[in-house]
Amino acid sequence: MAIIVNKMMQIFCERLKEMRHICQLTQRQMAEKIGISQPSYIRYENGKSEPTLENLTKIATIFDVSTDYLLGRSEY
Repeated sequence: MAIIVNKMMQIFCERLKEMRHICQLTQRQMAEKIGISQPSYIRYENGKSEPTLENLTKIATIFDVSTDYLLGRSEY
């Protein structure tokens, strides 16, 4: 189970960075959009912290993707 969770977190970090770059947003801008501090957002991208369900949903909405996509459970 831990391997699956680690892989999911790795995919989340990669997709989070990728989508932020595609949308041409800075880490500071993302943090502001989510309503968290920039260091908290950086921890999401570095895999040091997991977003709450509320923040995961906000991120998916910002990028217009599903939470399943962000977590690596789907390819769109």
